[in-house]
Amino acid sequence: DPNEDTEWNEILRKFGILPPKEKPKDEIEEMVLRLQKEAEGKTNFVCLFLVKPYERMNLKELKEAEDDFDEADRKAVEMYRQQRLQEWKCLQRRQKYGELREISGQQYVKEVTNAPEDVWVIIHLYRTSIPMCLLVNEHLSQLARKFPEAKFVKAIVNSCIQDYHDTCLPTILVYKSSEIKGRFIGVAECGGIYLKVEELEWKLAEVGAIETDLEENPKKETINMMTLSKQNTSAHENTNTKSSDVLKPHIT
Repeated sequence: DPNEDTEWNEILRKFGILPPKEKPKDEIEEMVLRLQKEAEGKTNFVCLFLVKPYERMNLKELKEAEDDFDEADRKAVEMYRQQRLQEWKCLQRRQKYGELREISGQQYVKEVTNAPEDVWVIIHLYRTSIPMCLLVNEHLSQLARKFPEAKFVKAIVNSCIQDYHDTCLPTILVYKSSEIKGRFIGVAECGGIYLKVEELEWKLAEVGAIETDLEENPKKETINMMTLSKQNTSAHENTNTKSSDVLKPHIT
């Protein structure tokens, strides 16, 4: 037995053949360690069941357990109930929207004008024969997936407005609480034939329809480049003019 206190074992330990014999732990120390572990286990067990138990409940369970909470708990429960309601409403919206839907003129009042007051509605009036309209539809489809809390719809303009002029297309209208909060009419107002989805996102965010994570107008860089190009062109023309003036013969 390697744990026995024999002379032979002592010799083997001296030459490293047997490991040093473990010193017996103090009984009081062992008891303290055991009690400490038991206390930690009980604390974790209590915390598991006492810290915010309502967070594991659904709305029905919260209602049933309401009588078991004290005043502080009831306030916390009410706050948590409201949070869960908002999460549920958000989930319902995400299930309801999240895509660019086609509607007809007959559905306009129901889907747009009479939409819920807390819902932003973006409608695109278009014709399939106009390339810019197809580009806007493509961008709105992406934005509808990115911002499912907003309602994105499109409608062929003839089904909503008769004799609507092509120069006014694409037309994007933004509604909230049955009122028009923003409008972009024609190619220029919608962003031009080279419109990027980020630029359209910024336009909709400016009127409040969506909450973008873009930090600045993506069109700003393009505008700055155009301004710089015009300045360079103007400077180049001025230089050419001055050079031409120098080369002109002086008539006396």
